[in-house]
Amino acid sequence: MSSMSTRIPRELLQAYLATLYEAQTGEPAPLVLRIGEHSPRLLAAHRKAKVDASVFITAFNPEGQPLSAEENEVRHQQLMNALRDRVPVLFEGRGYSAANDWEERSVLALGVPLGMARQLGMRFGQNAIVWSGADAVPRLILLR
Repeated sequence: MSSMSTRIPRELLQAYLATLYEAQTGEPAPLVLRIGEHSPRLLAAHRKAKVDASVFITAFNPEGQPLSAEENEVRHQQLMNALRDRVPVLFEGRGYSAANDWEERSVLALGVPLGMARQLGMRFGQNAIVWSGADAVPRLILLR
């Protein structure tokens, strides 16, 4: 997790840290990321795409405020459009609780440096994003 003070409630931070971040990469099993845990499959995806960074991001429920399914879908399409021309590889995904009692549609975008990842997260009103560098260790990057 990035080291900065935050306005994000502790319970929400704990939820982000416990969330499973899953991407559909075209392989039989989805790629599942966990904060702070090296991902050999993410590293392989980085190498295959010839990139050294990626972001797992959603446009759903800005600042943790629930929106309707329709509003969230429009926001997701806007995020996908913002990414399509700027990054080499996109995988549809979802962030979800271990109990599988909630989820948010998301995207894993390969080839996204940290500055660009932060800008996208702020543009879509997110509290945090999940960013991985060359070591393929997902980190929770706080934006508020």
